[in-house]
Amino acid sequence: MMFAFIFPPQIRDDWPGYSLDLFSYPAHYSGDLDCVMIPHGVIMDRTERLARNIMDDLGDHAIVVLCVLKGGYQFCADLVDRIKDLSHNSSRTIPMTVHFIRLKSYLNDESTEDLHILGAEDLCFLGGKQVFLTSFTFKTIAAAPQSVHVGFEIPNRFVVGYALDYNEYFRDLNHICVISESGKMKYKI
Repeated sequence: MMFAFIFPPQIRDDWPGYSLDLFSYPAHYSGDLDCVMIPHGVIMDRTERLARNIMDDLGDHAIVVLCVLKGGYQFCADLVDRIKDLSHNSSRTIPMTVHFIRLKSYLNDESTEDLHILGAEDLCFLGGKQVFLTSFTFKTIAAAPQSVHVGFEIPNRFVVGYALDYNEYFRDLNHICVISESGKMKYKI
């Protein structure tokens, strides 16, 4: 089966984001954020669209989900929930198992280093018949592989929220936001 790469919505480098005054967020982060890049409602809508695309691509094949902790858990949970909902409301049920991969650290801010966890060749060797990646955000500095479902292509800015953190802070934000320089200094280790 061949997967069709659908270019994700792109948030342009020069886009200033949504004003923080338009959204609710925890008061203890006041002054720590520059803007809301992707509001929670848009996150949920795009996650449902990705779930539909994945179901279309997989047909009746079982899914084994490998979730990267900690930053990917919220997107993974929401995506799995949407796939389950769509599966229950259709004529087919897609068997699914979820496993978790914990990373000691990851790169977020203007990094040009590659992060290699487990390659598609490794997964195929372990018994995967079809392997593709799903990521809610993908920074424009990197070239997206052709076998990937991407929520949004975003500028190379330091984003937090929706389980993405900075030194274990900001995971509780519902929106994906850009951290301010003062926020980086405040929560720096």
